[in-house]
Amino acid sequence: MTQRIPTQWNGAMPQRPAPGAQGPAPAPVDVLIPTCDRPAELAVTLAGLAAQSHPFFRVVVSDQSQGPAGWEHPAAAAMVRVLRAQGREVTLLQHLPRRGLAEHRQFLYEQSSADRCLFLDDDIWLEPAALATLQEALDRLDCGFVGMAPQGLSYLSDRRPGETTAFEVWDGPVRPEKIRPGTPAYDRWPLHNAANLTHLAEAIDLGPGEWLPYRVAWVGGCAMYRRAALDDAGAFRFWTELGPDHAGEDVLAQWRVMEKFGGAGILPSAAVHLESPTTVTERNVEAYDVVLGKEES
Repeated sequence: MTQRIPTQWNGAMPQRPAPGAQGPAPAPVDVLIPTCDRPAELAVTLAGLAAQSHPFFRVVVSDQSQGPAGWEHPAAAAMVRVLRAQGREVTLLQHLPRRGLAEHRQFLYEQSSADRCLFLDDDIWLEPAALATLQEALDRLDCGFVGMAPQGLSYLSDRRPGETTAFEVWDGPVRPEKIRPGTPAYDRWPLHNAANLTHLAEAIDLGPGEWLPYRVAWVGGCAMYRRAALDDAGAFRFWTELGPDHAGEDVLAQWRVMEKFGGAGILPSAAVHLESPTTVTERNVEAYDVVLGKEES
């Protein structure tokens, strides 16, 4: 097993704009949140971000709700005010009509300019210091992306050892991998079910601030990319090859990044899934089936 990696963050607050400064300070991380008809969940997601003290970051929320935008809910609006009071730039956008998940993510990506961008789903609460760990892991591992798979804590008593047999720590540098359905690497996907990562972290008994990189099939919901790597891999520009009803767009984007630059999951995960019903009900079309099917036929 690879050496456990202690975090380098010393707890200091990031430098913020001085009073009277012209505009917000440049942020090393853009947090990109797609949302749709989830005002309460969005409020919790923003509250998790408000508890992050390092690194300094900018937030971009893109809403595709059928009714009022999620940030108009009093709880979400309050968290936007908190973030702005902390000196963080918060950009609120409505992006309609809906053209599918991939197009929505590409739109968000095009709003970003920081060297690192975190795609964070609108139903994820992050523990304090999660953002610092992700940034540190991405920099130290020098790969295309790192992620924290959201954990469903209602499953804490549901132990599934049969789903964690594929767990494998990255021993040495994170290397590029090609993953497709039917390959052994694809069989890692059950690692992120239920509270599997929480149980694995307990078994490994990591100390405070320690983390481990491990091999993944993909990481949904909370993935921080090196922006240049995501761009080089095509980002989500494949959306033009898809209809509006599809899923798996993040899987395809990550596979392309992994093939060139590698990717890793981070244990323990500091991302908690709110376990609300999904708003993506049409899942009959997998983006990677359509796009890779055309490319590899």
